[in-house]
Amino acid sequence: MKLHFNHKKIAGMVCVLPKEDHYFDDEIGNYPFPEKNSLRLKRTMGYEKHRVVKETTSTYDFCKVGVQKLLDDGKITKDNVGAIIVVTVTPDHFQPHVSNAIQGDFGFPEDVFCMDVLQGCCGFEYALMQAFMLLEHLGDKKVLVVNADTLSKKVSKQDRNSYPIVGDCAALTLVENCQDDNPIILEIKADGAERDALIIPAGGSRLPCSAETAILKPDADGNIRCLDNLVMDGLAVFNFAMKKVPGLIDEIYSDAGKDRNDTEYFLFHQPNEFMLRKLAQLTNIPREKIFSNIVKNFGNPSGASIPLVTTFNIGDVMVKDEYHSACICAFGSGLNYAAILMNIGKMNFCEIMEADV
Repeated sequence: MKLHFNHKKIAGMVCVLPKEDHYFDDEIGNYPFPEKNSLRLKRTMGYEKHRVVKETTSTYDFCKVGVQKLLDDGKITKDNVGAIIVVTVTPDHFQPHVSNAIQGDFGFPEDVFCMDVLQGCCGFEYALMQAFMLLEHLGDKKVLVVNADTLSKKVSKQDRNSYPIVGDCAALTLVENCQDDNPIILEIKADGAERDALIIPAGGSRLPCSAETAILKPDADGNIRCLDNLVMDGLAVFNFAMKKVPGLIDEIYSDAGKDRNDTEYFLFHQPNEFMLRKLAQLTNIPREKIFSNIVKNFGNPSGASIPLVTTFNIGDVMVKDEYHSACICAFGSGLNYAAILMNIGKMNFCEIMEADV
């Protein structure tokens, strides 16, 4: 799917992170592998530390902190938000929805449109697409986009493939109409034939959670997990990204009639440093123009990764009174891949906050 928009902008971003750092070196004893092998993997992938929520913290608890901050700081009001879109793969419940909990608990008007979207790595692009379409009908009201996951609770702590990477984050993005000319091209694609490369086998209607699905077992590589845990075929995901993303980047620049050398910021999903280095080579983008420091500092926060890479690296630039050209790109669960070309900047806020969650 390819869509074009104009006169829309990202008005602000705030990312909520758990306070406590969890270091790879402190967790290395959890993995049934020789320490030297795990340290070699750390160097290759860029592991250092990550942020994870407490066992008692739900995705909604996480979101609530960010919404309260935006209200307390006057960044939003209950009357100027026309829609709340929550994107998550770790909802508190199948129903009710997290967006409805936000609307009800904070007292947003009943005519506020509420929607939860079940998306992971490409969740920010999916949310922006929905926000841009809704803004065609919202006038001067804004869309509050929330990308939030507590995936650390779905990953085995004895899974060296996934646990060192995972990071929890709630990113709240405010999207609005504007008078400025800001042509936006957005493209989202899917390869569902490869969907099982990222899967949580149990917990849905096909295989409900039970005592049996909670039994921990070693896999062929020695990682220990149960059917309730996330399973990632790292090689399959890597091959998917290397095969699909370069062509998508070529296509979106060709369709836009733009040269990637003129783009100031490349804001890519943050799977690991190794994958981003390889993608830089294959997409002919200078290595230094693709930020790759999120997994090292916070872990991979799924759909919140692009707001986090933005706030962490260029938050101070985004609040200045000028626009910057950006290429936003994500790939992963689904398997989906997506890209957006647009101008970003002139934001009212672009920051990170820590919370005791």
